[in-house]
Amino acid sequence: MIEMTLDIAQRAATAALARAREIGANMSVAVVDEAGRTVLVLRGDGASFMGPETARVKAVTAANFRRSTKALGESAAANVLFWQSAAAVTGGELLPSMGGAPIRKDGRVIGAIGCGGGQGVQDDDCAERGAAAVSD
Repeated sequence: MIEMTLDIAQRAATAALARAREIGANMSVAVVDEAGRTVLVLRGDGASFMGPETARVKAVTAANFRRSTKALGESAAANVLFWQSAAAVTGGELLPSMGGAPIRKDGRVIGAIGCGGGQGVQDDDCAERGAAAVSD
């Protein structure tokens, strides 16, 4: 059952972009549903050409693993072969890099938000802010 709506995606993205402006980062934001299907992608003013795609792939990763990409990235060093294989098998659709956060409703992951364009900690900060704005 798909519970991610465009309204939820817009609210999450708006919160993430507002945080990006507060910290002075040029950011792109993507929101996907629980299966990793794109709901919304926004390229912020001044954001790089790669930002929308890295944001989307971070969101896909967070949605499919049901965890933040920060947490996944912390375990990636110990599982290099898995992440290399997973990235190859999925055609580069997985990225365990800071900036992706699951969005939860009633304790279940209904999608995820990804942010790209800033430094890793900035991407993560903005994604967490966006997810928090719409999660329970």
